[in-house]
Amino acid sequence: MAQGTEEFGQGGPLADGFARVHYTRPDGEYGEFRLHLWEDTTESVTWENGLEITAGDGFGVYWDVGLQDDWEQVGFIVHRGDEKDPGSDMFLMASEHGREVWIVSGSDKIFTEVPDLQALPDGDIGKAQAYWPSSEALAWAIPDGDAEYRLYHSSNGSLELNAEGLVGGEYVTLTVDDAGLATDVTAKFPHLAGLTALTVPAATDVDALLTGQLAVAAIATDGRVLGATGLQIPGVIDDRYATTAALGVTFARDVPTMSVWAPTARSVRLHVFNTSSGTRADLIVAMDRDAQGVWSARGEASWVGKFYLYEVEVFAPTVGSVVRNVVTDPYSVSLATNSGKSQIIDLTDPTLAPLGWDDLEKPDLAAPEDIVLYELHVRDFSAIDQSVPEEFRGTYKAFTLPRSAGMDHLTKLADAGLTHVHLLPVFDIATIDEDPAARQEPDVDLASFPPDSSEQQAAIGEVRDLDAFNWGYDPFHYTVPEGSYSTSPDGAARILEFREMVQSLNEAGLRVVMDVVYNHTNASGQGQKSVLDRIVPGYYHRLDANGLVATSTCCANTATEHDMMRRLMVDSVVTWAEQYRVDGFRFDLMGHHMVDDMAAVRSALGQVDSTIYVYGEGWDFGEVGQNARGANATQLNVGGFGIGTFNDRIRDAVRGGSPFGGLQEQGFATGLYNDPNETDQGDAGDQLADLLLKGDQIRVGMAGNLADYAFESLTGEPITGSEVDYNGAPTGYTTDPQEVINYVSAHDNETFFDIVQTKSPLGTSMEDRARVQNLALDIVAFGQGIPFFHAGSELLRSKSLDKDSYNSGDWFNAIDFT
Repeated sequence: MAQGTEEFGQGGPLADGFARVHYTRPDGEYGEFRLHLWEDTTESVTWENGLEITAGDGFGVYWDVGLQDDWEQVGFIVHRGDEKDPGSDMFLMASEHGREVWIVSGSDKIFTEVPDLQALPDGDIGKAQAYWPSSEALAWAIPDGDAEYRLYHSSNGSLELNAEGLVGGEYVTLTVDDAGLATDVTAKFPHLAGLTALTVPAATDVDALLTGQLAVAAIATDGRVLGATGLQIPGVIDDRYATTAALGVTFARDVPTMSVWAPTARSVRLHVFNTSSGTRADLIVAMDRDAQGVWSARGEASWVGKFYLYEVEVFAPTVGSVVRNVVTDPYSVSLATNSGKSQIIDLTDPTLAPLGWDDLEKPDLAAPEDIVLYELHVRDFSAIDQSVPEEFRGTYKAFTLPRSAGMDHLTKLADAGLTHVHLLPVFDIATIDEDPAARQEPDVDLASFPPDSSEQQAAIGEVRDLDAFNWGYDPFHYTVPEGSYSTSPDGAARILEFREMVQSLNEAGLRVVMDVVYNHTNASGQGQKSVLDRIVPGYYHRLDANGLVATSTCCANTATEHDMMRRLMVDSVVTWAEQYRVDGFRFDLMGHHMVDDMAAVRSALGQVDSTIYVYGEGWDFGEVGQNARGANATQLNVGGFGIGTFNDRIRDAVRGGSPFGGLQEQGFATGLYNDPNETDQGDAGDQLADLLLKGDQIRVGMAGNLADYAFESLTGEPITGSEVDYNGAPTGYTTDPQEVINYVSAHDNETFFDIVQTKSPLGTSMEDRARVQNLALDIVAFGQGIPFFHAGSELLRSKSLDKDSYNSGDWFNAIDFT
């Protein structure tokens, strides 16, 4: 048996109805590795509880995997916790591999016979561990040993690393630059600092190479491959092709031109459809490329209202071959139902604007500090409102009915001082079927079950991915209103209805904020709902050290530090501001953007309207954490830019605990020390000390969370806001009160009313529980900074303790404004 496999015992022959996945590691450390599985398998696993190793053998270990009848493929990942080996999704395919395969740690190659480990070359061109950050140089952590360095290329994806070396293509010889990477390169890509710089010969046809497969290799004097890997190319693409040229659909004298940026494409053709339902293009037009990689085709005035797609011929590293992708426009402004086609539309068309749109006056706003935010989901607002016609419930149109229960409530809140309605994602999202006839809702009367029943949850669970509800943090097209919130999702009606919603809210005294999600996309690679990566593969997303798309956002992370991804984000928010009169933007996971990205957003929006407010989640984590990819837009980094961040300090001090634990830990408002619950939170002295610290955190938060706010702490010491501790970080971090969003509840995590139930002593009366809620909301309302209220918190809103109701249906999410 192989080293480290003794504990697993020896297995027997492969049984019918099973596949066997062999796995070997050079370190022999197999103990905690599991197999994650999906598709045509009978195994029931989760990421946390993967399939355990079946047995060991002379190669290493293996898993026997149950197969469904008539199986075609099984997806699998070898992992130890969140550590994946090699990292990418792998697929066992009946037609290609049979039922028994062998894999080697660090390699994404699937062997159908036992590989000779001694004959395997060093390296893996399926990974991309080297970088091409500028036209002149590559960056690579070169392997040890004297070597010649080569940049290999193949126009058709024929490169192969085998026992004979790196074959199937041509190469140019690189030279080591002892001076290292240029300072402008390391400034833009700080994570490359320390890598070896390899100079590209000046005569190299870089443009041609970028349209094919690429790899870099170190070749020893005896011809052996000492190391080889693929290349990450966003830097050189920026260097050569970043442009300010018009993209999407533009008009000159009513004649449209369609333009798409695809610098690594070999060809692009425009498919034009007379209707949204057409399966074959009525016209196909070859597009012309400019020097910056923009492909364009000029149409005719009669094309307005028709639909279109791009056919992009491009090398795709994720599949290692040249593909023809038929894909929608990243700069779409209108779409067919379910985003299957883009539509040729002029947003300045007066028929797409409500009466009085051009003369719309905004509610007064003297200063950002006067803003009061109210976070609301479109469906939550009206899905169960009987005062709204059934066909308008859950849509933009529900906001246009001033006498509805919901609009009456919002108008009263506006009269009481509310200034902005913050709408959860209303751009085109990937996770709701926009065709009402295709959606499924629970087929039982949920109200017929007792309030404490689990039947409601079970019924919703059966259709949770098929119904009309999702929070919407799944971007598909960034600059088109979501169709499921329109009464007519096929085409431009959604544009008019979105504008009607904005107009109605403005007329009620309320400005409108959009929740935007430029930090990730729903899909990448060759996925069906991947747009950006099927046009410029490997560019728009942030890649990890192996060239895989980073997923710290729980989806495919975008890289707005890349010039054209930043431009897409800026162009998109400007379109929303100019064409839809949106008054503010809340950036999801803003810390995954760079400070420079957000400064560009702030500057561009300021040129549209200086009163537009920008804020977001300044959390610091993932591959960008601690400024690893540059100064990222975190709480501590965006001070002075006029950009707000959510204040977790005051949230946790008021509530107690945190979103990540301490469900019953009490805070200032929920009874810490003064009304302790049954949970062990230390003795009275411990609780008092904790309460005094939380009191100081709240005082700093109510003073705008200013870093230099000077006061006397509750223990009698002179102190400033930045000197008050918050889990090892400063409590105060702002330079101006407009830079902090004070809140105690939001769509994420339990509603405040639900958290009160978990933290209050068991005997607490309902009246006192309501008083706790009022106290918490008062702390938010009466401090400096910008108050933020979760919709319904003023009504003691509950979601039945659901802390993540993103697809829990209308039953748990809807608000009753009656």
